[in-house]
Amino acid sequence: MAEITVGELSRDLRALCTRGQDALQRENVDYAIELFTQVLALEPRCYEIRKQLRGAQLKKAGAATGWFKRLTSGAGSSPLLAKGRMALQRSPLEAITIAEQIIAADAHSNPGHNLLAEAALAAELPRTALLSLEILVSHAPKDKALNLRLAEAHSQAGDKTRAEQVLDVLQREYPADNEISQVLKNISANKTMDEGGYAGLADGTGSYRDILKNKAEAVSLEQEKRQVKAEDVSDRLIREREARLLAEPNNLKLLRDLGELHAEKGDFDRALEYFGKISATDVGQDASLQRKIGEIRLKQLDRTAAQLDPNASDYAERLAQCKAERAAFQLAECKQRADQYPTDLEIRFELGKLLLASGKVAEAIPEFQKSQGNPHRRIASMNLLAQCFAQRGMNEMAARRLQEALKEKLVFDDEKKDLTYTLGCVLEKMGKTAEAIKQFEQIYEIDVAYKDVGAKVDAYYAGGGATPG
Repeated sequence: MAEITVGELSRDLRALCTRGQDALQRENVDYAIELFTQVLALEPRCYEIRKQLRGAQLKKAGAATGWFKRLTSGAGSSPLLAKGRMALQRSPLEAITIAEQIIAADAHSNPGHNLLAEAALAAELPRTALLSLEILVSHAPKDKALNLRLAEAHSQAGDKTRAEQVLDVLQREYPADNEISQVLKNISANKTMDEGGYAGLADGTGSYRDILKNKAEAVSLEQEKRQVKAEDVSDRLIREREARLLAEPNNLKLLRDLGELHAEKGDFDRALEYFGKISATDVGQDASLQRKIGEIRLKQLDRTAAQLDPNASDYAERLAQCKAERAAFQLAECKQRADQYPTDLEIRFELGKLLLASGKVAEAIPEFQKSQGNPHRRIASMNLLAQCFAQRGMNEMAARRLQEALKEKLVFDDEKKDLTYTLGCVLEKMGKTAEAIKQFEQIYEIDVAYKDVGAKVDAYYAGGGATPG
């Protein structure tokens, strides 16, 4: 995903932004924070508003400095931090929202900013991550790991010059550090490629001879790219962590890192071996770990399907069998997690979707009824619950659920379009054509190409339908 500007927000959210900015100008900082927080809860990708929120929070907190800042910035992490860490694996945007709750209580919170930076980078929102990384580095300006993350975020945000500057300063602090030198070299190489226009090669719009001035320069570039590629970062990290693991065999963080690294390389058996070691310990058990193990096993099944010979006479049959095995495993694995973590509403929502997709509508209903308790999944749960009711012919119940969801949905985004469209279809099934058209018209006014809304509304009026009143 990508960060968006205020101009890309819906009209309702832009109005909230304007009110927040006016409040800030009037020194009504608390109200400004409240309004900016509302905007980000609905659209977490808006960097400009998050920047204004952060400025307002820091202004309210005051510019803590020196030993006092270092003392207080690590405090107040609260139980929210553990919740945010669990959310990070399954939903980075949810983790960002949780991190903001920590920061709302302490604008200088190191744990809160660390969580937000990690989640923002996972969600591919580098400028959002930079807001927190800059604060973290201001608390510990010589911290190598933080500065490397800061440089990487600048690079991802497209400001490789600033990334180089951060690394140059860091290299002066650690002149013999090979990792810093390698990261600086990689970023500088990428910067050269960007400035030379090599990105056009990726989409077929350019060629080496179009971009480079001579053949010798093209050869030099290819050699440099091969040299960078030859440095297999994953292998190096695996070697480092395996060496540390010999001295720290019970270090769960190392085991998890090794599992992640092997999974990234496609060595799923080794990845499962490391995750299995964590799973075997009581302290290592958590829902995100079990979900990760399930994801890796699904990738194994996908690989098996991808390796089938499409020219084989029984290809279609074997592919269908692979897909059936995958669906059965995914459902069974999710059920197991739901039994193991019965209060995790995110798992309940996931299980409901899988049950609905497999045609087990009656079993999906109680899962969506439970997952409505998750504020991040409430409206989506209500929508899918209504679809379950509609599939069973319970149209009155479906309509009530959709109408309730629409009352809670403030912004007319894609989710609200889907809710409105589904309600229109349910009303059609109930024979309430005029009321159904009223729903479709709301979508028609802003997106005539949405599904078959244009055809439905046009057909209604072509048939002499009166304007629903």
